[in-house]
Amino acid sequence: MAGIASLSMYVPAVYAFILDNHAPSRSFFYAGTLGLICVTLIGLALGSRVPKYGTLGQLFALLATFSVLPLFLAVPFHDALRTTSFFNAYFDMVSAVTTTGANIFPDPNRLSPSLHLWRAQVGWMGGLLMWIAASAILAPLSLGGFEVTAKGEPGRLQDHQASMERADPRKRLLRISATLAPIYGVLTIVLWISLVIAGEDPLIAVTHAMSVMATSGISAVGGVPAGSSGMVGEFAMFMFMFFALSRLTFSGDTMIGGQGRLDRDPEFRIGIMLVVGVPLLLFLRHWLGAYDIAAEQDFDEALRALWGSIFTVMSFLTTTGFESADWDSAQRWSGLNTPGLILMGLALIGGGVATTAGGVKLLRVFALYLNGLREMERLVHPSSVSGEGAGNRRIQRDGAFIAWIFFMLFAVTLAVVTVALAALGVSFDQALVLAIATLSTTGPLIDIASETPIRLVELGDPAKGVLCAAMVLGRLETLAIIALFTTDFWRS
Repeated sequence: MAGIASLSMYVPAVYAFILDNHAPSRSFFYAGTLGLICVTLIGLALGSRVPKYGTLGQLFALLATFSVLPLFLAVPFHDALRTTSFFNAYFDMVSAVTTTGANIFPDPNRLSPSLHLWRAQVGWMGGLLMWIAASAILAPLSLGGFEVTAKGEPGRLQDHQASMERADPRKRLLRISATLAPIYGVLTIVLWISLVIAGEDPLIAVTHAMSVMATSGISAVGGVPAGSSGMVGEFAMFMFMFFALSRLTFSGDTMIGGQGRLDRDPEFRIGIMLVVGVPLLLFLRHWLGAYDIAAEQDFDEALRALWGSIFTVMSFLTTTGFESADWDSAQRWSGLNTPGLILMGLALIGGGVATTAGGVKLLRVFALYLNGLREMERLVHPSSVSGEGAGNRRIQRDGAFIAWIFFMLFAVTLAVVTVALAALGVSFDQALVLAIATLSTTGPLIDIASETPIRLVELGDPAKGVLCAAMVLGRLETLAIIALFTTDFWRS
């Protein structure tokens, strides 16, 4: 991972050189070169070492990627910016690589184009890492939402091939990387070209394209409304956000036989219900509120308000966090004084399992929903026997119980982070917004959900450290962190 990060630094170095901005170019070039030298020397020294920890070792490496690697990623960023502390640069890189997108630099003019590109690029690589890690690391360990699924491990092979990969998990990692990385890259390029055709600046288009695919919400201009692609660009981004609702949108390897249809996938169906239902409720609320008022309604404004709601709901459900240019019209139309509560609820639900989205995940919500229906059925018919059902085959027998355990762990973690931030001097309402934003990896919530502006740069270093830990927890999930403390891992 450090070697890939070193190579990726040449991209902003070349871009800054083309723009005749030599100081940032040198920062990224020197950091990338020194990183490659160090990685090569360490690789030569440890090349003959046999890995001892198997898939759990890969999970530990994944944790180190989100917590330790940003120290290296922040070196060229800090050296090129030179107007902030190194800890602020580290915080920004943790935010980017975990696809949280919490913006510690609210003024986009403060960063050079190469730094904007680097932030979006780190977030994009973090999204690709989660795509790969979900299949290669979390699925074999039944983590990341796969603990709820029945026969949902991606990339199932023949018995002899599976046994070889269990013996050497690196083979599985390389195979899945070679399969998913081209898909991820091609989708990003297609969205980038679509945004450029819609009239967006190439740099803004590529940062938004990478942010949508990674669900990081990082922007070079402070958000979608400041762009120039308009509603056409928003529609293009909206269509690509579907890849964060369900893994079946780009791969069918988590479904059992005969259940690979997207319209039967519970995650996709719940996502569509929320994307359609919540905007309709906001839209109809205006008509109900104005039922006795004789006021003329602007049809164009109504459509824009409806679109602003649909785009923003989809964006926060997938934990991307982009706000539509028409979201202000949607707020005025609905008349809600606290729309941030709706957006926080959507971010907490999150997207699909084995996608780049954060949150609790739609499949766990579906498992809890099925369990609730079953319990109500037992109240009426205590002696009834539950059938599997055609739509429930993706959930294993104890899926609801495991989903409930995760939900409780998530709630306890949310409470602990909120109390820790409040103890460090943050007001309770802001602490709650910060905790939800970081644990759900939806950084733009910080700017939208709070009634009073939250300036991350003004927080103390201890509070920023708590937020960094919360972002890592939200990205890896609490169950994965607990798995690292199992006795089997340390005995090996």
